[in-house]
Amino acid sequence: MKPLLTRFAALSTVSAVVVCLVSAIALGNNKPNTNRVHRTNFSSAMSVVFNTPSPSIYDFTLKNIDGKDVKLADYKGSVLLVVNVASKCGYTPQYEALQKIYTQYKDKGFVVLGFPANNFGGQEPGTEAEIKTFCSTKYSVNFPIFSKISVKGSDMHPLYKYLTTAEGFSGDIKWNFGKFLIGKDGKILARFEPRDTPDGETVTKALEAALK
Repeated sequence: MKPLLTRFAALSTVSAVVVCLVSAIALGNNKPNTNRVHRTNFSSAMSVVFNTPSPSIYDFTLKNIDGKDVKLADYKGSVLLVVNVASKCGYTPQYEALQKIYTQYKDKGFVVLGFPANNFGGQEPGTEAEIKTFCSTKYSVNFPIFSKISVKGSDMHPLYKYLTTAEGFSGDIKWNFGKFLIGKDGKILARFEPRDTPDGETVTKALEAALK
């Protein structure tokens, strides 16, 4: 009797998985950009079946510019601006604006997280020590800067795989100084392109709303 019940339970689980898969495909076929919708719906369906939590930015641990592990979960409850940065880019002067808004809003629970990346035009070629010196001496940066990672391509860091496939905010990073605004609960609130200046109205209005 017990083996029979075990086989029945296994079949029930498989059936549920198949139903979820078929539903996900059906939903994807009814919407544009079906590949992305299919992945999102299938992932959500599997989370329901197996009772697994959805991915969160707090799941990631990265090394800071000094090589020490930092859990992004340490920033729970803060509003975050995640930025892929570079030292030799036309947008590099945005470091000044990033430092400006960090100084202005940090006491309200805001943190800028900078992730150096050499994906675009080889514009971040230096070592971690060189990047740290550049940021501190040229722009007096004191917000958290992390070790260099890849934000695009086959070697993309899992953090950026998560950010660039998130429902409603998907798409490759286009260039240096792309920005993601993360709410106090860890959810992505907005995405800004490199041309959107950190201290411009578009970014600061969204930031101030997130801090309320």
